[in-house]
Amino acid sequence: MDATEGNQHHDYDHDHAEAGHRHEPPASRPARVRHRLAHLIRPHSHQSVDKVDPAMETSREGMRTLWLSLAVLGATTLIQAVIVALSGSVALLGDTIHNATDALTAVPLGIAFLLGRRAANRRYPYGYGRAEDLAGILIVAAIAASAALAAYAAVDRLLHPRDITHLWAVAAAAVVGFIGNEWVARYCIRTGRKIGSAALVADGLHARTDGFTSLAVLLGAGGAAIGLRLADPVIGLLITAAILFVLKDAAREVYRRLMDSVDPRLIETAETALHAVDGLRGVGPVRMRWIGHTLRAEADIVVDPHLTVVQAHRLAVAAEHALIHAVPRLTAATVHTDHTPSDGDPHEPLAHHTDRVDAVASDRAGVGAP
Repeated sequence: MDATEGNQHHDYDHDHAEAGHRHEPPASRPARVRHRLAHLIRPHSHQSVDKVDPAMETSREGMRTLWLSLAVLGATTLIQAVIVALSGSVALLGDTIHNATDALTAVPLGIAFLLGRRAANRRYPYGYGRAEDLAGILIVAAIAASAALAAYAAVDRLLHPRDITHLWAVAAAAVVGFIGNEWVARYCIRTGRKIGSAALVADGLHARTDGFTSLAVLLGAGGAAIGLRLADPVIGLLITAAILFVLKDAAREVYRRLMDSVDPRLIETAETALHAVDGLRGVGPVRMRWIGHTLRAEADIVVDPHLTVVQAHRLAVAAEHALIHAVPRLTAATVHTDHTPSDGDPHEPLAHHTDRVDAVASDRAGVGAP
């Protein structure tokens, strides 16, 4: 998405790198209001692959914006944490944890960029992109602990109500949370449109919805000011629910990465691209996996059996080139060249290995079980 396109679609348009789909802007004002309210309840995706795209990776300004945004949110979190200690507001505690978890979900991105610069070697022939998945496990554990802490504090306050102090400071901290998130939102959206980074625009939109979550703390402070002692813990529980959505997204992303999951539509896109390559007689299995923020693929193609090695290799290179152009974030593909049947089966020496693998897979699936 370039800057002009970003302006045309306003704030609602952002690409999801893995899924390859577009989030279209609601047509009417009531629909836009419902859209914003929906994201207050269920925020944007926290998948790490959605937080970066080629435009951001190749732009110093984009990365500088990302780290400066994290610094602002970190400072906002520290200010809110001080007020939590003074006031005892569990709603503000939940919002503080919420802002902290948003910062935590960006940590794997930073680790991936730092370690990803190291060259592949004989021990790590695919490089160090998987470090992000290891960091993701720690992040999921940290978010789960944060959600448990926020929930415990809110439930305990519901069971044992007590007045909160320094209401003016709680209200001020809520406003600080809103201002910090809104500043980050404007900065990310402006820079994202400037450099053509859909992921940075999406991150700005996410920060904007989090800003309205911070304003919800004002409701708790207002309720406490008029004598509604349960307003603060109720708001705390609502913010805990938002943290749980973050946890769900993060845990699902880490699980899928560890299991080498990709969006099936990426496989379909790859197969379509291969079928369009002139000279191929057929397309076999296509496999992909994420390594850090990039994809690698393996594909089988079928060619005429009478081609020379040079001609067959040329088709394999054309197939890889087509894949790299068709599939977002695909950096390399290993293409296996097969040929239509001629004299016997060229894979006969591998048949007994394939049969053994198929037998094991059948046993695990319960095929032929009594």
